[in-house]
Amino acid sequence: MTLPGKIAIMGGGSWATALAKIVLSTQDSIHWYMRRPDQIEGFKQLGHNPRYITSITFDTSRITFYSDINQVIKDSDTLIFATPSPFLKQHLEKVNTPIQDKFHISAIKGLVPDENMLITEYFSEYYNVPIDNIAVIGGPCHAEEIALERLSYITLACSDTEKIKPLSNVFRNSYLKNTISQDVASIEYASVLKNVYSIVAGICHGMKYGDNFQAVFLSNAIQEMRRFVDAISDIPRDIDSSVYLGDLLVTAYSTFSRNRIFGTMIGKGYSVKTAQIEMEMIAEGYFGTKCIHEINEKYKVNMPILDALYDILYEKKSTITVIRKLTETFK
Repeated sequence: MTLPGKIAIMGGGSWATALAKIVLSTQDSIHWYMRRPDQIEGFKQLGHNPRYITSITFDTSRITFYSDINQVIKDSDTLIFATPSPFLKQHLEKVNTPIQDKFHISAIKGLVPDENMLITEYFSEYYNVPIDNIAVIGGPCHAEEIALERLSYITLACSDTEKIKPLSNVFRNSYLKNTISQDVASIEYASVLKNVYSIVAGICHGMKYGDNFQAVFLSNAIQEMRRFVDAISDIPRDIDSSVYLGDLLVTAYSTFSRNRIFGTMIGKGYSVKTAQIEMEMIAEGYFGTKCIHEINEKYKVNMPILDALYDILYEKKSTITVIRKLTETFK
């Protein structure tokens, strides 16, 4: 197979919609899988996603839509997964066609809940996809800013960087630049942790902690991230590069960040359940907190921020008490 071949977008949300816009800026056509046929019908009638980032309009003659996941896999060569991590298993349980010979790109910023596995690990272990046939997309990159064509940067990571090179041209246009990395696992874990830390940033914002504190908080957060990724992978990396520090900053500060919004609601006194209901969108950091907390039982990395958020979200401890205690650990 010569990459990229026929490209499929797997998912119908905001990030999937932004990725479709990017790919269509460099390719003649795409395949696009959405679980719900009514969403596809609405898309064809309106010329845009009827539910997410409706400001992005598409030439639907360049899109072949699918609600059958097996058919889109059969018809495609490169599969770009952009579903929320809690729903990935649900989608893949319907797969009964071989996927080992396809090239997989994960744009999912989360772990597989219950399994506590990276997306790359899950594809490899459960679907026998060779590890060098799996790549990941790292930020910093909000879907909403792609819609506005604001200059953005991503990192493409794969254990076989030669395979990702031809794909880098797919993700490069007038408003998007990219770099290539081999640090797959760390980028995946960092994309989970930045969501965790962004919830805490939002909580502190909701509690009226100011910009001075947020700067200190994020300085401590990037150190905690470094301790964890250094423990799980010995590949040399610069934690201050955009895929680590940059992605953390934009997710913690941006008004587009659903994790920050979720945290802000909790900081203002909303219960976790109420915040989830009112958001009507997935805050990946909620699930990532539990996954990383359980994974860290093995590595035993000092992670006071992660532990504090776990206590708030899952142990139902007082937000005010936990955050005040956490602030005493910062330098």
